[in-house]
Amino acid sequence: MSVQLPRTFPLATIPLDDAVRTQFRLLECVAARFEGQQLFEADAGVVPDLGRPRTTARVESVLADFFGAEDAALVQGAGTGAIRAALQGAVGAGDPLLIHRAPVYRTTAVTLRGLGVRTVEADFNDAAALREALASGEFGWAYVQHSRQRLADSYDMGDVLAACRAAGVRTIVDDNYAVMRAPSCGVELGADASCFSLFKLHGPEGVGAVVGAADVVERVRADNYSGGGQVQGHQALDTLRALTHVPVMWAVQSQVGAEIADRLAAGEVPGVAEVRIANAQDRCLLVRLDRPVARELPAAAARHGAAPYPVGSNSRYEIAPLFYRMSSSSLDDAPELADRTVRINPMRAGADLVIEILRRSLHDLKD
Repeated sequence: MSVQLPRTFPLATIPLDDAVRTQFRLLECVAARFEGQQLFEADAGVVPDLGRPRTTARVESVLADFFGAEDAALVQGAGTGAIRAALQGAVGAGDPLLIHRAPVYRTTAVTLRGLGVRTVEADFNDAAALREALASGEFGWAYVQHSRQRLADSYDMGDVLAACRAAGVRTIVDDNYAVMRAPSCGVELGADASCFSLFKLHGPEGVGAVVGAADVVERVRADNYSGGGQVQGHQALDTLRALTHVPVMWAVQSQVGAEIADRLAAGEVPGVAEVRIANAQDRCLLVRLDRPVARELPAAAARHGAAPYPVGSNSRYEIAPLFYRMSSSSLDDAPELADRTVRINPMRAGADLVIEILRRSLHDLKD
């Protein structure tokens, strides 16, 4: 008997009408910080008294306004760079850091190892266990990943942050895959900092953001004093332009994903045994097949127009639907799913195309 997919608890998403209003609100924040011609101009360098380009500073102020935060800093290194910059300013070698009991995202694990922090795990799905860990008085900081680390994770981000805040523990949130898709990101729910990749929001390669409390952001800036480490003005403007269409794009993508899940669950494609919507890194469909052909499926799907691997998981390069293996952290937690389960992200495609690619690919892989 084949292994069943666990029950999943996908994050809530922003409905399309709300996404349109989100786009409009972002432009209101832009208009408050930019004069018209400045949207066509970009500077570079370490401007005296700013330490970064003026254009970059304006974009950062837009992000802070939009997310209701005290400050924001653009950094190099995308989401990984943002997480590293925030954690580096908060904790040092040997300091205790409270994290969720689950496989840590690979690049985050590298950051934690490099910083030399002492991680202590608690199950964030268990409110009592979280309160017990926080009551120890051991922690100054907790690190929380907004997207799911385990397929069966169910914790509510707002509840976790509220528990930390009540215990006097400050929080840094990895908001990759969640910001501008979930109704509220970490800093909007009371975290001290939200860290995320702007490359995953259709921005240029390598740009990330730390948005949050003024002292956290100031430490990020103080550590990043080198001119070569700055996000230059043209990169910042490119990021801002990309952000304006992300809320609507992701709302449409979420609708398409839900339609695909319903149609596959109804038996539209022979060979599909089970389907779940999950936040297994990005919001996606986990499709369990009735045969152990999951490792071969991405290459077969690519011959019918699918992307066989990610670039940045919703980067500007990714327009075709993605057919790919489960994430490494998910497989660390559930290795038994590797042979029969693929993840599918429709990206910019409609449900009809995704289902047709899956149908043709499974037909190609028949014995």
